[in-house]
Amino acid sequence: MRINPSILSADFGNLQAALESIKSADAAHIDVMDNHFVPNLTIGLPVVKRLQEITPIPLDVHLMIERPDTEALRYAEFAVDSITFHLEASNDPIQLCKKLREMSVKPAISIKPATPVQQAIDLLDYVDMVLVMTVEPGFGGQKLIDKTLEKLPDLRKAIDSQSREIYLQVDGGITEQNIGAIAALGADSFVAGSAVFSNGNPAERIAVLRAAAHRQ
Repeated sequence: MRINPSILSADFGNLQAALESIKSADAAHIDVMDNHFVPNLTIGLPVVKRLQEITPIPLDVHLMIERPDTEALRYAEFAVDSITFHLEASNDPIQLCKKLREMSVKPAISIKPATPVQQAIDLLDYVDMVLVMTVEPGFGGQKLIDKTLEKLPDLRKAIDSQSREIYLQVDGGITEQNIGAIAALGADSFVAGSAVFSNGNPAERIAVLRAAAHRQ
């Protein structure tokens, strides 16, 4: 069970300290928003470049932006571990996945709550991770949309039919109380922002979440 804390809930005044505080996590989830694809503006290329230079753990960059078919390649130049882009924003997701892999970056796709799960299943041959948004992308601290969890068993079944490892990630409203039930539906990678950074010591919160996910 992988825990990827979202720095969207961290102290933006000291992101290096935030990264150090979560070095027991599997990766740091970096939310890039452009105020067009989603109604929020966060960080962009210069900040991600610097984060990659100082991070003690892999960066899992989540692009909530328009034009990922070209913009994702600019982030890939920093040699981050993985780049997740939204199917709803891409004109040619297969080609983008191929280009990211050529740049030694793991390609991942994300679907919003209203996007049919079959669209992600159809692309499993090309990705290393599928991210199911369990809230509307754009802001941290939202309550999980229960209906989105219906996508997980279908994705889990499809992923298990593959001959290689593909992570099934969820993002939005993850808590110590619900992570076990979500893991039981098939998720194995969890983005948590408020649950890590808003409740005491981040390292302790990561351990608590990971243990709760294993108690499925």
